[in-house]
Amino acid sequence: MLQLGSITIEVPFVQAALSGYSDLPMRRLARCFGATYTLNEVMLDKLVVQPGKHRREMLSVTADDHPVGGQLMGADPVVFAQAAFDLAQAGYDVIDINFGCPVKKVLGRCRGGFLLSEPKTAIEIVKRVYDAVGATHPVTAKMRRGMDDEQESEHNFFTILDAALAIGVSAVTVHGRTVEQRYVGPSRWEFLSQVKRHVGDIPILGSGDLFTAEDCIRMMEITGVDGVTIARGCIGNPWIFEECLALQRGDALPEPPSIAAQREGILIHWYDALEVYGRDSAHKIMRKFGIKYSEMHPSHLDVRDAFIRARSAEEFEDVLDQWYDPSVDWPPVSRRTSPGDLIAAGATLCDVE
Repeated sequence: MLQLGSITIEVPFVQAALSGYSDLPMRRLARCFGATYTLNEVMLDKLVVQPGKHRREMLSVTADDHPVGGQLMGADPVVFAQAAFDLAQAGYDVIDINFGCPVKKVLGRCRGGFLLSEPKTAIEIVKRVYDAVGATHPVTAKMRRGMDDEQESEHNFFTILDAALAIGVSAVTVHGRTVEQRYVGPSRWEFLSQVKRHVGDIPILGSGDLFTAEDCIRMMEITGVDGVTIARGCIGNPWIFEECLALQRGDALPEPPSIAAQREGILIHWYDALEVYGRDSAHKIMRKFGIKYSEMHPSHLDVRDAFIRARSAEEFEDVLDQWYDPSVDWPPVSRRTSPGDLIAAGATLCDVE
């Protein structure tokens, strides 16, 4: 279990905040397969406090979406704190502070990972957020290991980390890449070990290079972190959560999901998307998920192209009927073992592994 302040998380496998992905249907699906704690896609503090459509959408928390974390990103400590208060009032169970996003336009606006180079501002944000909501809601943070590989970056990381824990942050997620690396090159898991030794009993969640259940268990065993946040590894693969749970119990890894099981999972996702977005818009949202789902299909490229071509709800359903027909004698399913090309698929990810 993970203890985030007063909130007990039953399993240590968390669905990460994913810009453009971790919406309500994706979070519901993750829960269906064993993720008891999920995070909403990262939200910009200014949009949370500004009246309008975006604010209404961000402040909508359904009864079946708990416990849920609201991850915030911004640059102004005052606005950040107001947004955190609004999220807490709206029903988010945990407020998560993003100090990890490496996207260039975010860095250019002094948000996300940029704040790792500005310890004073980062610490002020944590203090104001905690003052605003810390008495009633756990506050957590997501950090990369620094801006770059320079010693000053590591010093800044630990300066912010120690101050955040002293203020009262309940847990910290640490990604083993630098901001400069973005998503390129290996994640330094040994840094996670260093952080865990440094903080002692405070919960640390690991992030980076988690694409299989074996990766997740291995990270916990090697580094000693208390849990993991799964980002790219769960897009189009909600089965990873039940696979993690099986390995944690000491059971054998389940067989890869059959075409029938894949169809069932995609349909759960699809029906939720219809409920949330309506029939005229759901297929637009779901195409990017379909591209990821296709990676486990024996006819991956054909299925991917079919999802890309789907221009209506009817055409999306036609793809499922044609390519996920359980009565067809499909070739064996292979487990997904490596990340797909999200950029080529048209994704816009911010807080990914």
